[in-house]
Parts: sequence; C-alpha cells; structure tokens
Amino acid sequence: MSGPSVSSVSSEPTGSSPSVPAEGTDGLGHARQRRARRLRRFLVAVALVGLAADQVTKALAVAALTPGVPVPVVGDVLQLVLLRNPGAAFSFATGATWIFTVIAAVVVVAVLRVSRKLGSRAWALALGLLLAGATGNLVDRLVRAPGFARGHVVDFLALPHWPVFNVADSMICTAAALIVVLALRGIEIDGRRAGARRRGGRA
Repeated sequence: MSGPSVSSVSSEPTGSSPSVPAEGTDGLGHARQRRARRLRRFLVAVALVGLAADQVTKALAVAALTPGVPVPVVGDVLQLVLLRNPGAAFSFATGATWIFTVIAAVVVVAVLRVSRKLGSRAWALALGLLLAGATGNLVDRLVRAPGFARGHVVDFLALPHWPVFNVADSMICTAAALIVVLALRGIEIDGRRAGARRRGGRA
C-alpha cells in the first residue's frame, strides 16, 4: 500500500513576477494629456477671439470708411484707409489671390494637426494667433467680392512707410515673431527644450 505523495507543486511560477508599470508612469501620461487638452482649448479660445476681432473691425471699416480716403487717428502715425487687397499680407503678390486662398487653408489645417502635440502655452498662443490671422483673411477670400476663393481682403490700418494692413495681418506677424523667439530659445511645440528630449526636460 503506497503512502500519500509528499511532494506538491505550487501553481504559481517560480523565478518570475508579473510585470508592473513603473510607479507614476500612467499618472504622468494622463497629466500630459490633460495639459495638452487645456492648451488646445486655450489655442482655440485665442483663435476665436482673434477671428472675432478681425471680422468685427473689418465690418466696421467697410461700414464707416470711404475707400481710399484716409481718416487720421493719431495724426500721421496711425490712419484708417479702406482698401481691398487681392494679394497676401501687406498687399504682396496681388495677382495670385487663389494661391493665397489655398495657402491659408493649408495653414489652418496644419495648425490644427500640430496642436495635438502641444505642451507649451507660448506655442499655444503663437499657433492660436496664427490660426486666427490665417482664418480671418481666408474668410475674406471665401465670401467677399469678386467671388469664392478670389475675394479681396479688407485692409484699413495705415502706418507711415508701411503697407496698409488689418488685424489678421498683425496677428500673423505677432505669431511669426513669437515662433522665432521660441525657436531661438530651443523650445519645441511639446514644451521640451531642444536637446533635452532624451532627459525628459521640459521648458
């Protein structure tokens, strides 16, 4: 008569343990996602406010100003002069209206795509201003005379020795200046400094 087995095998594997995510990894990822969502909302808010300011000022200019007749605001330093611009910002390339319509549309799409990588409030501000400016002039090209995608942009702000421009143009230039500063400082769209990505550094 044989005795009971004296050996028993544990059901758990030996020498290994289940893989556990590094402590805080998931929390850090969620925090970055929340920050990115907040920055995208900030970008959209900047773009909407800027677009509204551009379109309202253009509507007021069209309603109150006579084309080509300057109205002094601050002597000769700032005047209001209503012009219709078929070209790019500051009346550049006036014979290529449809090309700049396409470029403006591409800029809008590009900004929206890049915004998914946002990790910097300064970049969110710059891209929001760029989106507002590009969209403001794009609206003019789409809805104003002489026709769809060929509309002339409303310009009305005049400075000495400077082409007549509008609020959208000023936002585009401000955005460009901010982007140059951020690039010179090595701050990338995700908020990290160039060269510090491997170390996880953030501006």
